[in-house]
Amino acid sequence: MSFHVLFTIFGASGDLAKRKLYPSLFRLYKSGQIAENFAVIGTARRPWTKEYFEQVVIDSLGDLPNNAREAADFASHFYYQSHDVNDTEHYLELKKLQDELDHKYQTNHNKVFFLSMAPEFFGTIALHLKSEKIVDGRGFERLIIEKPFGTSLETAEKLNQELTQTFDEDQIYRIDHYLGKEMVQNIFAVRFANILFEKLWNRDYIDNVQINFVEAIGVEDRGGYYDHSGALKDMVQNHTLQVLSILAMDKPASFTEADVRAEKIKVFQHLKKQSEEDIKRHFIRGQYTAGRIDGQDFKGYLEEANIAEHSTTDTFASGVFFVDTDRFRDVPFFFRTGKRLTEKGTRISITFKKEVGFFHSDIEKDIEPNVLTIYIQPTEGFSLTINGKEVGADFQLTPTRLNFRHDADALGNSPEAYEKLFFDVLNGDSTNFSHWEEVKASWTFIDKVVKIWQENQVPLHTYPAGTMGPQASFDLLESFGTEWNWKPDIWYRERGLLKKKKKDKGIPLPVSTDNYRS
Repeated sequence: MSFHVLFTIFGASGDLAKRKLYPSLFRLYKSGQIAENFAVIGTARRPWTKEYFEQVVIDSLGDLPNNAREAADFASHFYYQSHDVNDTEHYLELKKLQDELDHKYQTNHNKVFFLSMAPEFFGTIALHLKSEKIVDGRGFERLIIEKPFGTSLETAEKLNQELTQTFDEDQIYRIDHYLGKEMVQNIFAVRFANILFEKLWNRDYIDNVQINFVEAIGVEDRGGYYDHSGALKDMVQNHTLQVLSILAMDKPASFTEADVRAEKIKVFQHLKKQSEEDIKRHFIRGQYTAGRIDGQDFKGYLEEANIAEHSTTDTFASGVFFVDTDRFRDVPFFFRTGKRLTEKGTRISITFKKEVGFFHSDIEKDIEPNVLTIYIQPTEGFSLTINGKEVGADFQLTPTRLNFRHDADALGNSPEAYEKLFFDVLNGDSTNFSHWEEVKASWTFIDKVVKIWQENQVPLHTYPAGTMGPQASFDLLESFGTEWNWKPDIWYRERGLLKKKKKDKGIPLPVSTDNYRS
């Protein structure tokens, strides 16, 4: 059974639409989720024709189609309208085209709107959709919006008020594309389908949790946007805290949208409130400087295009959250995210407490904590580190890794994140999207950190491109008696491909030198 639906994409000429949205819709088409009874209206300011738009869509598909006919048949469902989001007349034309396509393709008045535009236009578009009766209450009507959802609690609340004048909360789908990734969703399976882990998933057995969203690239051509955002707003307020909520939630009453969401919201509501002094100690900001790794030189952030002179924008953020529930009270949830780090990777490490008191001391010193690692990208899978006996006459312990990664065929056949999220929207399932209460709670916390950073109440640490961030991030974990489990920089240093950095004590602003230069 395929869905009867009309998609309208605002920002249809943009990079996201071409890289992600059109290929994801094609995957749904190829799998039969959408077939004959669907159409897509693309809107943007550019004066494209339908024929030109169809070719843009076909080009975006790459080698996904089996043949040219399949690609052309899919693209024939796409229509284009040059559109100014502030012009009422353009919405009247959009309404006319919508009605024609609803009749032609028998979409039963079901509508999905995707706002792939700057957030400042979200409210304007939503209000026009209502005033020009494009949203008319016939069939299902759902709104998908991209991050960022506001730049602070104040702006997020204003935006939410504008959207809810047209759409109810259960019609609004705030995308966090990481929630659509296969291995993020697999956290539910790891936790709740394995008694081995679920019974140990609490403060009695878990020492700490580490969440890494790490990028090897710099700001590339996004300097203008990034310099007004930074790592904390770009990655922590949304992706990091969303993953944390899945890791820290209590077991839902059932695996349904309502029950899962209720437990996620509880996590956000129980994020431990930290004092200003705690925030200053527990949240580290950094900015990359020039560096060299594996024979390649990289410029510093201040030398990148479209970056303000003497910018103090954070390209690295690290810190620790606490979830004040019976399950996880006092367990540190560490996070680390940044640009121009050693390797690209998104992974979660669950570090369990050590078992001591059975072996005599010279054996127990070799006991390593059990660590469950969940790999999200670029590879997907799990590993579990356990202690075993080293081969030989003596009784010596050695850590052993049980490792599983998806093979290429499995990865190729798994739904791409946006395909999965489109599918959820069509089914009216908002489990893998951000609810307003989650957004509100996360901004409430992050705003306090942003204020302290904007007022330069803490140092802006620097780190050479190619390293895993400033020393202050490592010192933070050391202050809790632990360390980062993922250390890709060591591999490079051992082979002379990355300089060893000096101890960083933090430097006052303005920052203009690399305090790790050796």
